[in-house]
Amino acid sequence: MKKILVVGPGGREHALVATLKRSPQNPEVYAAPGNAGIGTEAKLVPIVPDEAGIGRLVTFAEETGIDLTIVGPEAPLVLGIVDAFEARGLRVFGPNLEAAQLEGSKCFTKEFLARHEIPTAAFRIFDDAAPALAYLEEVSFPIVVKADGLAAGKGVIVAPDRDAAARAVESILVERQFGDAGARIVIEDCLIGSEISIHLLADGNNYQLLETAQDYKPALDGDKGPNTGGMGCYSPYYDLDDPLIDQIRRTIVETTLDGLRADGIRFRGVLYVGLMLTADGPKVLEFNCRFGDPETQAILPRLESDLVEVFERAIDGRLDETPLRWSPQHSVCVVAASGGYPGPYPSGVRIHGLDAPQAPNVKVFHAGTTLLEGAAAENGNKPAERLYGTAGGRVLGVTALAASRDEARRQAYAALEKIHFDGLQCRTDIGLEH
Repeated sequence: MKKILVVGPGGREHALVATLKRSPQNPEVYAAPGNAGIGTEAKLVPIVPDEAGIGRLVTFAEETGIDLTIVGPEAPLVLGIVDAFEARGLRVFGPNLEAAQLEGSKCFTKEFLARHEIPTAAFRIFDDAAPALAYLEEVSFPIVVKADGLAAGKGVIVAPDRDAAARAVESILVERQFGDAGARIVIEDCLIGSEISIHLLADGNNYQLLETAQDYKPALDGDKGPNTGGMGCYSPYYDLDDPLIDQIRRTIVETTLDGLRADGIRFRGVLYVGLMLTADGPKVLEFNCRFGDPETQAILPRLESDLVEVFERAIDGRLDETPLRWSPQHSVCVVAASGGYPGPYPSGVRIHGLDAPQAPNVKVFHAGTTLLEGAAAENGNKPAERLYGTAGGRVLGVTALAASRDEARRQAYAALEKIHFDGLQCRTDIGLEH
């Protein structure tokens, strides 16, 4: 029996674990550190994949005989977890430190895009506030200000006017709101259009596109409110044989992979391309070097291929051998978030209804959950009962599969109605055009 380790704590990792468990190879799955929901499907390993934990994870993988490791979040990738595993001869799926710069540094990415003439917004890079503020006198608004490094999805500020842009520059470069991640900033034109997420798997030479998804970033209905890590999504957004997807494949995906090879960078892992469909054609907003969240919770339930086999072929440079197989069904994922998210929010709030029966086509993915110690005996509950509490901004992702997007949307919201916790917030328009 294969032993597989999934690194990460959230909803994306729960979707990875659940999909790996569907493999006909019946693998034994571990998750580090995982979460309360993942613990019902995998063995939890209490190691956080931070700078201090990467060495411990390597040791765990060696001592446990892990056959394959999949890295979920961006932070350990940017810290070089893949390099650490490979240095010890361990099989791991994800980009190495050099390739992970595409997500770890927005400045690196913008310079890469410009060098290889890949469509993106016009930009300037600054490491000092004074010239950045002076540049704001030359631009049109709205404008986008981005912290260079990782900022948990919160380092991108769309400024409607000069005052807002100046506050963003000051908060990042002077006040260091995002710490060292804000040592440099990118100021770029604000692209107008519709966003699309393109995921692909790459093995260094070959690639395969994953099904498309449409994400909903703002916290409130109608795309209002502050940006979040994602409040829900649906799949498919476009058919993979659509002419637009073919255009994106030729002008952006293949040009990016060719550019990486030309720069001597081996990219093996997931490349997530965030695009804006503008009047001038698709343009790159950002690259991520891992599965999106919550896109993974909408995409992977539709995968019919054996994900264990897919990852192994990617590691061996054989992705071109078998096309991925997808369900024709539609999926809709609705995120249930803590009150106050994406700002400050409470933790340890009791979650009710997770034991309510759900339809076979519904899956509740845990993102920020924990087991409540000592709560099992409350109100006459049996000690063995698992009682869950909130432990993050995005708490759950409820995904439904159905023959149409409208039906998947209806069933996802019907499933979410069975779950509640104090302060629960969700958008009510996931799956509708926006």
